[in-house]
Amino acid sequence: MSLGVHRFLLLLLLLFFSFSIKSEPIAGQTVVFQILDKITTKVKTFEVAVNDNVHFESLIIEIYACSTNPPEEIPEDFVLLKIFDNINLENSKLIYQGWMISSSPAATPLEHPIYDLWLKDCKIDTDF
Repeated sequence: MSLGVHRFLLLLLLLFFSFSIKSEPIAGQTVVFQILDKITTKVKTFEVAVNDNVHFESLIIEIYACSTNPPEEIPEDFVLLKIFDNINLENSKLIYQGWMISSSPAATPLEHPIYDLWLKDCKIDTDF
């Protein structure tokens, strides 16, 4: 093979492996949310452990996973969750399921007539 072909293959290898240098997200253990009650205009902050749930008024929020970018990258938190609305005692309706992103609340919003919910933080356990 010619020198030009070797350089081209070397360039392809460098480009391929340069994309895998990015750090993996860090798994968190606690999620911090803020919720706005649009009727009373009160904002409440609460924490929920991963694999746990919390009841807020008629909402049930279940957390399945959260992760955060490493400190050397742009700050970003992600959480996988389900949110149910208890319409009455016998009937609860799934109103949100998926990933919520801290820096883009408008991209993955909770659409509810009474409540707005924002992801504030995904805390990692610092006890090693």
